[in-house]
Amino acid sequence: MGAVAGWWVLALGWFFPGMGYFLTGKWLRGALVFVSVVGMFGLGLALRGEIYGFNTRNILDMLGWVGDVCAGALYLIARLLVGVTGGNPYSVMGDYGTKFLIAAGLLNLLAAADARDVGLGRKL
Repeated sequence: MGAVAGWWVLALGWFFPGMGYFLTGKWLRGALVFVSVVGMFGLGLALRGEIYGFNTRNILDMLGWVGDVCAGALYLIARLLVGVTGGNPYSVMGDYGTKFLIAAGLLNLLAAADARDVGLGRKL
C-alpha cells in the first residue's frame, strides 16, 4: 500500500471509527475499535457530558474540543442532535461523561494512526 493510500486509511479511520482497520483487512480490530469508541461516546452522552465547541478564549476548552473532534463523525452527529454544549457541567456524572467523550475521540485517533501503520506494512 502506498503512502497516499496510507493517508486515506488514516482519514477514513478517523472519520468512521474502526474503518481504517476494516480497509487493511483487520476485521476483529476494526470491530473492537468501533464498539469501544461508539460505546464510550454513547456512555459520555448518556452521562450528559459536555460536547465542546470551538473556543479560543480558554485553553482547556480548546483541548476538550480537540479531543471531541477526534471522534470524527460521532462528534458531528452529536453536535447536530444535542446542540452546542449538551452537558451539565455542575453534575459529577456530567463531568465523567465529558471525560468519556474526550477519551473516545483520542482512542479513535490512536486507532486510526495505528491502522495507517498497519496499512503501510510498518506493523502487523
